[in-house]
Amino acid sequence: MMQKAIDAHFHIWRQQDQPWLRGPMVPRIFGPYEPIRRDYPIEEFLADQQGSGVEKAVYVQTNWAKEDFEKEVAFLQKTANETGWPHAVVGYAEMTVDDIRPQIDRLKKYPLLRGVRMQLHWHETPAFRFATYADQVVDPKVRANVARLKDYGLSFDLQLFPTQMKDGLTLVGENPETNFILTHAGMLTDMSEETTQAWKAGLRTLSAAPNLYAKLSGLGTFVHRNDPALIAYIVDNAIEILGSDRLMFGSNFPIEKLWTSHAELIKAHRQAVAKHGVAAEADIFWNTAEKVYRPV
Repeated sequence: MMQKAIDAHFHIWRQQDQPWLRGPMVPRIFGPYEPIRRDYPIEEFLADQQGSGVEKAVYVQTNWAKEDFEKEVAFLQKTANETGWPHAVVGYAEMTVDDIRPQIDRLKKYPLLRGVRMQLHWHETPAFRFATYADQVVDPKVRANVARLKDYGLSFDLQLFPTQMKDGLTLVGENPETNFILTHAGMLTDMSEETTQAWKAGLRTLSAAPNLYAKLSGLGTFVHRNDPALIAYIVDNAIEILGSDRLMFGSNFPIEKLWTSHAELIKAHRQAVAKHGVAAEADIFWNTAEKVYRPV
């Protein structure tokens, strides 16, 4: 019997709401993206994942214009009210302001809000960067605002490269009452010895914080394909370092739709996890996401 699944990282959008999908094509970590420069509605996502065993899904913010942060969550709440999907929402909050509370106060009225994300990843390769500088993750304003999330019961989706994970541990460690979810399993960019060792070392660093979880999502981001061997490598090491009870599956659709189908993607993840046993399958495809995101 197929293990039921929560997709802990997916997106939908209207192109009109996405400045990055309306403007000129620019280099991005996931490569050319012309096929997704269009609307991607919930109905298409449901069709894409039909038969995959996914019963619930967590929406993660998609970089609307910053001033439209509330409109984004309102759009997802309305979509859920009309269709039953998604079952939880990770919204956007600008963590570099003096005080994030006015933003969160506006978002908290939407029942599906479970957490926020502001992408803080920085890399030596310009096309891989999102943060304005490498140690923005420990910027004093970011730290002060992340510390305020516990008062709202919200999690923080933490997107970092391995070179930032020591600073990441500082942020996670000083907020033990807040759950942090490492996006895309820490973003392994290639399979060179230097890169894989740095990635594993970064995961070990973050593993010291019991409130740190990780998503097995976006694993094709840097290779631009569905690669079962790569997925298995990441799954094996993430389970060894973090344990299955701190890991969750996410499709990252429709980004991964640039090179694969949802069926082939989740098949590769299921095969990678299966050899670790039924308890690991239950953790990664259901239990961890249910605990952390509390989908309705």
